[in-house]
Amino acid sequence: MSAVAIKNGQTRERAPGLKEMGTLRCDGCGEEFIVFHDPAFAEKAAAERQAHWLEKVLADDHERGQKHGDRIQLPD
Repeated sequence: MSAVAIKNGQTRERAPGLKEMGTLRCDGCGEEFIVFHDPAFAEKAAAERQAHWLEKVLADDHERGQKHGDRIQLPD
């Protein structure tokens, strides 16, 4: 499946043809990421699992003092 989280504000140019599945806000800094799926494989349950995974990745970025990427590939 093609699933990606893209930082809000980067989405129009960087997610052509993908279906918006939801938005996640980083607890550490408030930046928002929008989860996108390939429309052929869009699945709400998968998007919820990916959002939970993404929360951990964003928290790890803060623990390591790193900035969040503009685009984060999500696991299937």
